[in-house]
Amino acid sequence: MDKLKRTKIKALLNQEPGAEVLAKGWVRTKRGNKQVKFIALNDGSTINNIQIVAAAESFDEELIKRITTGASLSVRGKLVESVGSGQAVEIQAEEIEVLGECDPMRFPLQKKDTTLEYLRSVAHMRLRTNTFGAVLRIRNAMAFAIHKFFNEKGFVYLHTPLITESDAEGAGDMFQVTTMDLKSIPLDKKGNVDFSKDFFGKKTSLTVSGQLEGELGATAVGEIYTFGPTFRAENSNTPRHLAEFWMIEPEMAFYDINDNMELAEEFVKYLVQYALDNCLDDLKFLNDKYDDGLIERMRSVLGIAFERVTYTRAVEILEEAVRNGVKFEYPVHWGTDFQSEHERYLVEKHFQKPVILIDFPKDIKAFYMKQNEDGKTVRGMDVLFPKIGEIIGGSEREADLNKLETRIDELGMSRKNLEWYIDTRRYGSVPHSGFGLGFERLLLFVTGMANIRDVIPFPRTPKNAEF
Repeated sequence: MDKLKRTKIKALLNQEPGAEVLAKGWVRTKRGNKQVKFIALNDGSTINNIQIVAAAESFDEELIKRITTGASLSVRGKLVESVGSGQAVEIQAEEIEVLGECDPMRFPLQKKDTTLEYLRSVAHMRLRTNTFGAVLRIRNAMAFAIHKFFNEKGFVYLHTPLITESDAEGAGDMFQVTTMDLKSIPLDKKGNVDFSKDFFGKKTSLTVSGQLEGELGATAVGEIYTFGPTFRAENSNTPRHLAEFWMIEPEMAFYDINDNMELAEEFVKYLVQYALDNCLDDLKFLNDKYDDGLIERMRSVLGIAFERVTYTRAVEILEEAVRNGVKFEYPVHWGTDFQSEHERYLVEKHFQKPVILIDFPKDIKAFYMKQNEDGKTVRGMDVLFPKIGEIIGGSEREADLNKLETRIDELGMSRKNLEWYIDTRRYGSVPHSGFGLGFERLLLFVTGMANIRDVIPFPRTPKNAEF
């Protein structure tokens, strides 16, 4: 039976009828009567199933009983034109082998629709559903497109460390890395933890960002990007936060804030177009099942220029909205950090297009952002998308040594583990910029899923590190 080479179902569905074929996959459904059984088979290569037609007279009754939802099969037969609706071709089965049985009474994925909440509790099995098959294929396509975009532009893919001594944003909330025996932690003479006895000889954590190391790469080879996991120990259970997530962080020497905005806009448009061009079957499925505005919303961000608005102007727009009766849960005034509801109002209601916010108050942004001449604002930028809010955050970086050191001192930050970073401003400093795109935030936009836990295979959130 295996002498014939297996063809993936995605290819079979686009193949002309007439050939003898071998398909392998998992049973989605089985229906029929005493004379014939119709088996929907899927191998994960496409959202679409191929129909297997099995005449009862050709197969042992016990074999047919073993073909249940979730079981895996190897099917050899003739690819024929389908007489039923919904598919162009089907397989007239000549041989069927059950590769792996599945007890229908215990299988956690039943035929009836199950909630996404329930599926998170069986994340080791939810990947077999149509929904998560679609999400995984789109996630894969987006990862490939990211590398393709930067490779075509001559960027260098830089691997930055996952274990680090520095908190890139000064925000805390990091996962500590240690090999010390937690039942017998060594203390120094002052009663503090003696990290000199730890593996690295100092306190280390999982990284929240590869940006600072990325800047080192940019000042060496010109343009780099990182793409890897990052970690935040923020005790947040919102639909927008994960403790372990993936970030894309390009850093570019000789880019000012305008170059940065142009790259960010080009980048996200490229990814959205790539998804529409290469994942349309999966997008149509998610559009029909979860978000009937998904494809239309994706197309709406293409072919238009994103609106560029200063933070100060955005505050004026939001304050005017409040005076006109719009109610926000969180207050807004100059100096506050915008919440998702403010960002979405600007994008969805006021401008009705993606927005790039610039020139933020320096007190609400990170120490490394370039200060404007007014002394109050910095050259930060946030790209805001419909339904999501902020999808990209970045800035032109402060290239002036004195200004950077002054800002570090103003914030009372420790210089001890930042001297290596400051060195880039001592030796051949250049104007440079960069940004970060949260991969799962992007996937929320291109899948229409409402919860960020449903666009990553195995979500890590407070009190949840299963599978």
